[in-house]
Amino acid sequence: MKALLLADADATDALGAALARTRPPRAVVHLHGDLGAGKSTLARALLRALGVRGAIRSPTYTLVERYPLDDGGEAWHLDLYRIADAGELEFLGLDGDEPTLWLVEWPERGAGALPKPDLVVDLSIEGAGRRAGLIPGTPAGQAWVTAVTAGHGVAGHS
Repeated sequence: MKALLLADADATDALGAALARTRPPRAVVHLHGDLGAGKSTLARALLRALGVRGAIRSPTYTLVERYPLDDGGEAWHLDLYRIADAGELEFLGLDGDEPTLWLVEWPERGAGALPKPDLVVDLSIEGAGRRAGLIPGTPAGQAWVTAVTAGHGVAGHS
């Protein structure tokens, strides 16, 4: 695991931009962290860096928001906080072949029904900022973490 200190909102935006710049062609990202840890903020920064314009809505109530990407792909941003059972995901019509990027908040609530993550981002509050642990889940995820932390504009390695 690589841990990064995100001192402020600009550092979170920089991490989102670095993730966007270095992402593999298809990727699944699980965003872990308590309420207020910055999961949606990081997802928004990543989507913005991938060219999403207009409102980037939190999927807290809709459970999934879909966004066209500049490269022709599609990102799905899921927030599973409100589901009680992974079986509820069936009703969302999620076909794993459609999105080129999955951003999943509260993925533990969809365990067994979600694709394996290439990258897990574990966010926690640290002082006035955040700590982001980058945990690869696949070889593509390992290459992604290496690229993000190898001087691609993200400071605060620890």
